[in-house]
Amino acid sequence: MEKGEWDNLTSPMEFLLLGMGNVASLQTPLFFLLFLIYSVTVVGNILITVLVVVDRHLHTPMYFFLGNLSSLETCYSSTILPRLLASLLNGDRTISAHSCMAQFYFFGCFATTECYLLAMMSYDRYLAICQPLLYASLMTWKVCLKLVAASWLGGLLISVVTTSFISHQRFCGPKAIDHFFCDFTPLLELASTDITMFAPIALIISFLDLVFPFLFTLASYVHIIAAILRISSRVGRQKAFSTCSSHLTVVTIFYGTLIIVYLLPRTAPLRQLNKVLSLFYTILTPLVNPLIYSLRNREVKEALRKVFHKGECCIPGASPEVCATVYLPVSMGMKRKVLRRKHIGKL
Repeated sequence: MEKGEWDNLTSPMEFLLLGMGNVASLQTPLFFLLFLIYSVTVVGNILITVLVVVDRHLHTPMYFFLGNLSSLETCYSSTILPRLLASLLNGDRTISAHSCMAQFYFFGCFATTECYLLAMMSYDRYLAICQPLLYASLMTWKVCLKLVAASWLGGLLISVVTTSFISHQRFCGPKAIDHFFCDFTPLLELASTDITMFAPIALIISFLDLVFPFLFTLASYVHIIAAILRISSRVGRQKAFSTCSSHLTVVTIFYGTLIIVYLLPRTAPLRQLNKVLSLFYTILTPLVNPLIYSLRNREVKEALRKVFHKGECCIPGASPEVCATVYLPVSMGMKRKVLRRKHIGKL
């Protein structure tokens, strides 16, 4: 169905999300694939958040930022995927103007917050590697709270400005949004008003929500890599790089696809490619974050092992007191064995 035909089916207060296309045979496989991705994303990120809260060994600035990032990713993916899954299930691609503006606001808020949060995490790694002796005094809990609060506040304020700008545009022409969610550029293409006078404002906003945190992150990693290369021992270099490799992987995936999407011309032949690349930073990045941090991070894997080990020691259906009486002697017995081996070794 052409755009003009779609537009006749929408009311003046509705938009139509064209999504990835109108191939009926792909709707069911795409629904189950996205449902699986969303389930794994939510469970994985919530699991990391819970681990950071309950495991005292993860009560460090790095994992405090990671817990906030995982919470953010859960909200981030929830602004797009539930609506997309519903449209694939019932075939209704229309979205009200208010719902579209709400989705645009929350997506912009969480995306901008993630840009700043990734920048704060890179600053944390910079202090840990380049200023190790001053790290504890510089990266205090008070500083961590301020950095996270500033990231969330920046996302909220910048998203308010962009949403206010978009909501004041007139949409008198076609209502078909050539995307799978309400994004800035596709909405701006439908505006009937002259937007040339708002170009400087859009440039300032794009600098604040994307360019500035990206340059800050890039500068941090330039200093980090230079400091790692100055380490004489190979083991020392590997150990230093392992502390920031997970974060660097996430930053590369997120910013790489985000920059390509917004720099890629939205011409007709490239629009499908634009949508595919948008899937990476909107859907796949929240999915791979918990996988990267859990598979490449020794502390997170150790925390997971402890949780599952405690679960195995407990009797199914037993009270916490019974679990404690079973688990404590076992753990104390293991400690006695270790101490006995140490004692024998000394003899």
